[in-house]
Amino acid sequence: MQPFLFLRHGQSTANRDGVIAGSTDAALTELGEAQAREAAAALAGSGIRRIVASPLSRALRTAEAVADALGLPVETDAGLVERDWGVLEGQPLAARDGYFTNPEGGESWEAFRDRAWAACQPIIAAGPAPLARPSPVLIVAHAGIMRVLRDRLGLDFEAKGVANALPMRFTPPDSAGLPWTLEPVTKLQPEPASTPVIV
Repeated sequence: MQPFLFLRHGQSTANRDGVIAGSTDAALTELGEAQAREAAAALAGSGIRRIVASPLSRALRTAEAVADALGLPVETDAGLVERDWGVLEGQPLAARDGYFTNPEGGESWEAFRDRAWAACQPIIAAGPAPLARPSPVLIVAHAGIMRVLRDRLGLDFEAKGVANALPMRFTPPDSAGLPWTLEPVTKLQPEPASTPVIV
């Protein structure tokens, strides 16, 4: 696998309202649109060669802001859609009793993990020799997709959710056998702690 970048969407209406969005197509707020533009500026010069996004509008709009700045197209992959929380979607975040809850009418953790990982694997697979140098792919998606990546790549599953529109870099193990690492791409400040950063 190769180094890659991950960008969670900007603030959505569900984030603003403190409710579970999941697979519901919640739009970006004005703040979310501004966050997407700021992330796009921060990613200028990052060498991104490909952008793959969830088709949900909050992720797609964020990806389009980056794509416009970098002069790249956006590909979409339905496998990157956020977890379907069934009857819990639209409910307050507190209605979710843990991440391993199996919501009525929604996806279990295992089903979501397997679906999302199946989508991510070919995106982050090492390219042919000319692309082996750092020229990262950017995935624009959701907090749940980040959780799947952490789980599958041996990183801290329980780590605090990634902030809206904060670019993150995944770096694979090196020849010395060091594990995958995850760090912010820039010094962009995450949104205030009062704003939910999950789902």
